[in-house]
Amino acid sequence: MLVPGLGRRDVSAARTLREDTLLAAAVAVAAVVIALTTSGNGRHPDALGWALLLAAHIPSAFRRRAPLRAFLGLVVCVAPYHALDYNHTAPMIVSMTALYTIAATGRTLRTLFLGAGVLGIMLGVKFAEGMTEGKEALRISGWIVAFLLVGVIVRVHRQYVSSVVERAERAERTREEEARRRVAEERLRVARDLHDLLAHSITLVGVQTSVAAHVLQADPDRLDRAAVAKALDDIAETCRTARGELRATLEVLRAGSDDSRGPLPGLDGLPDLAEAARTAGATVDLSVENMEAPPAVGAAAYRIVQEALTNAVRHGGPGLTVRVGIRSRGDALHLRVADDGAPPPPPGPEPDRPPGFGLLGMRERARSVGGTLDAGPRAQGGFEVAAVLPTGGHP
Repeated sequence: MLVPGLGRRDVSAARTLREDTLLAAAVAVAAVVIALTTSGNGRHPDALGWALLLAAHIPSAFRRRAPLRAFLGLVVCVAPYHALDYNHTAPMIVSMTALYTIAATGRTLRTLFLGAGVLGIMLGVKFAEGMTEGKEALRISGWIVAFLLVGVIVRVHRQYVSSVVERAERAERTREEEARRRVAEERLRVARDLHDLLAHSITLVGVQTSVAAHVLQADPDRLDRAAVAKALDDIAETCRTARGELRATLEVLRAGSDDSRGPLPGLDGLPDLAEAARTAGATVDLSVENMEAPPAVGAAAYRIVQEALTNAVRHGGPGLTVRVGIRSRGDALHLRVADDGAPPPPPGPEPDRPPGFGLLGMRERARSVGGTLDAGPRAQGGFEVAAVLPTGGHP
């Protein structure tokens, strides 16, 4: 629970200060006990000695917040303490703790310089006092090196653990981003499928309904029942086909894996698209040189042709002729849908109709398999859609 008015960083700093203060107090008690119970390694502290000894533990309360300054504060108190030949064993714990903290929190170069400086000063002073004092200093220097090494090892281990945790968090973020990307791609794919399917089916139903209405109104006294029945049958067939494709598309939203998508539409479904456009009154000339293509490429070609036929039937007007040609050249599938009707209106909102996504969807279909698509009015009239879809060397 956060203290009101304090952030997480402030609470962590307060906790660190509290822990280090308790440790400094415990080490100070241990130093007092050592000074009272040991002898033969310096004289017993007097009032000045006790003051210096206890004051040396105060900087330890800030050892993790300001390691170097805490160490220098320790040196200011410990240097005159040792120079006055007070009990040399008593301040050893706080001194080693300060050296360990320097090594565990600082860079290796700083630890080397600091350790070399401490050892150099200590050995120089002790050997100047005599060989006996020098040998004792060498024994103590082993402990100094050991604590510095332990600090360096702890720091390296912390850095390793931190890097492992960071890599794990980065990998987790990458997995989450990948999952979100796949969800977005799947939603876009379903949206494109629904757009292509519904736009195609509703357009055909609208045209076929207009045909039935025209037959009913053309000569009410001599009703052509066969023409009306055919128009209604075409509408029913279009609805059945749309219902089946819609069910297959929506199953993706209910399933936990991609295995339930069922077979993707492909080049073998183009004759059905052409026949559906013919029932809407258009003349469709379909030419397919090669019916083999990778599933993703075949599905993209199918949807592009479907949308192109839908646009042609919707905007082409009466007496429409559409030519659909698909040829395999090299490592790509070349697709062309051209009609001689009126071109579709330019993209953008109209007063009574929101902007459509037909051309945008076709271009996205082509890009999804690494292909390109061009669409625009023909010089001789009508509209043309041309796409190149790489097959990756598929025969």
